[in-house]
Formats: sequence, C-alpha cells, structure tokens
Amino acid sequence: MTDPTTDNAGQSGDPGTARASLEALRAEIAKAVVGQDPAVTGLVVALLCRGHVLLEGVPGVAKTLLVRALASALELDTKRVQFTPDLMPSDVTGSLVYDTRTAEFSFQPGPVFTNLLLADEINRTPPKTQSSLLEAMEERQVTVDGTPRPLPEPFLVAATQNPVEYEGTYPLPEAQLDRFLLKLTVPLPSRQDEIDVLTRHASGFDPRDLRAAGVRPVAGPADLEAARAAVAKTTVSPEITAYVVDICRATRESPSLTLGVSPRGATALLATSRAWAWLTGRDYVIPDDVKALALPTLRHRVQLRPEAEMEGVTADSVINAILAHVPVPR
Repeated sequence: MTDPTTDNAGQSGDPGTARASLEALRAEIAKAVVGQDPAVTGLVVALLCRGHVLLEGVPGVAKTLLVRALASALELDTKRVQFTPDLMPSDVTGSLVYDTRTAEFSFQPGPVFTNLLLADEINRTPPKTQSSLLEAMEERQVTVDGTPRPLPEPFLVAATQNPVEYEGTYPLPEAQLDRFLLKLTVPLPSRQDEIDVLTRHASGFDPRDLRAAGVRPVAGPADLEAARAAVAKTTVSPEITAYVVDICRATRESPSLTLGVSPRGATALLATSRAWAWLTGRDYVIPDDVKALALPTLRHRVQLRPEAEMEGVTADSVINAILAHVPVPR
C-alpha cells in the first residue's frame, strides 16, 4: 500500500484510495502516539459516521496528543478548550462584540468553529457550559442572538474525562452522553509501549512539535467524503438489523441495568458497524462487525443499578454477557 503524500492528500475522491488513505492514518499517528490503535480506529469510525467521541483515561496517556496527531494526519483544523468551572457558554460558541467604529454588534466565533474540537476534561465545567455543545453536536450549528451559524464540515467533538478523579466535577447527564457516538477508553500503555515512549523522549521527541516528529497529512476532507459515500452503500441484511435490535432490547431487560440502550443507540451501533465493515474491506456487515463496535458504542448509553455496581459489575461486563447470550444470525 502506497501512502498518499502531502501534495495529493485530500485530493482523492475514489473509495479505494480513500480507504488506503484512512488506513495510513495508523502508521502516521504512530509516529507521535504509541500503542493506541483502538482509539485511533474509533476516532476514524466517528469521522465516517459524522459522530463524536468521549475519550476516558487517566491523565498522561496521550489523549490530547492523539487528537492533535489525528488532526495533523488528516489535514484538519483543530482547537482545544480546557473546560473549567468558570468557563462560560460564550467561551465555547462565541458571542456578539460591540464594534465602536461601526456602532454595531458583530459575531466573534468561538473555538467550536473548527473541524476537530478537543473538549478537554469536559466534566469539570458546569451543565450550563456543557449544554452549549449540544446544538453544535446534534445540529452542527450554533445559534447566537437568534441567528443560526453553520459549523465547518467535517466537524467532530473529541471530549476527554478522567475516570478516577470526581471531586469538583459535573458528570455528563444521560441526554448528553447519548449524543456521543462512541466512548473510547484510553488505557495505560503496556510495559514495552512505555519503554518505547521513554526512548522517543530520550531521543528528543517533542509532543508539541508534530511536524518535527514526522507527522504529515495522509488524507483530507475529499477522502472522508468518498469514504462516507462508500460506507452509506455498505449492505446490511435484515438478519443483521434484527441482531442489532435484539442486543439493544436485551439491555433494557437486564436486571443489572436501570437504563438500557435507546433506539438512537441502536441506530448508532448499526452505523458504526457499517463503518467498521467498510474499513476492513467489505461492502456488507457481518455479526463480528456488530460485536467489535458494541462496547464503545453502547457502554455510555446504559446505567447500572447501584447494587450491581457495588458488586463490581461494569457496563462492559453486562454488554459482554448480552453478546454471549443473544443468538447470532447465520
């Protein structure tokens, strides 16, 4: 496979070339980030499905670097917002500013007007500011003073949160969690991966300078559009559709859950399965595609019963049990 160069990145409209370009992302991002292939794949799936991603991991596992490297390898504009308790909605969306020269108000766009928005530690800001992203994520526009303003295309929110430190945080409500297509866990690296990280830093790697690390654009908006069009043509049999529905309905009947997956979650699982099938080189969905995307697509859409949580049950373990019991179509 020949990687597209910087000169022709984003110029292709052919689905085969688009797939090769998106596959090349892994190698390109690996120049900056070690051992996070599942998270990279999840971000690409989200881009193909026009969805958003919640990245969960302890501090220092390269969540921010991962998003920045993806933006560089895709030749996309990216902005980062550090969510804090005093952040206001207008700090994200933008606001009207009075111009003394013209004696009129003009709109000053906020950081949400970008292709890839990194919402760092989104659970550290109050619900009022968290909700400022709802319209942007769902409608892909921002309304200020009654005027809707469209966001750039493509547009993806990659929000991060710390899974172990909850003091002074504002957990995302179920309605907003449901707006995220995927919840990806960013684990601590293996021993060998951590050795590789330290070796790179000892050799002069600077995570603030991705160009010096050799990260170059290998795909662009045209590749994404061609890929999205191809994903939309990926065949889904009635049996696979019924399989997705059965999995989601089983979460609503689980004794360990107080909240199961909604029809929106079922639609999301179908969409991510199609994207994964296309990325793996097929134009049709098989049950293994559904299984591969079930955890990241559904884990944040269910709510555990307190007694189950006290017994050590997790959302992932419940979903895995459901996958093991729901009949697989032949």
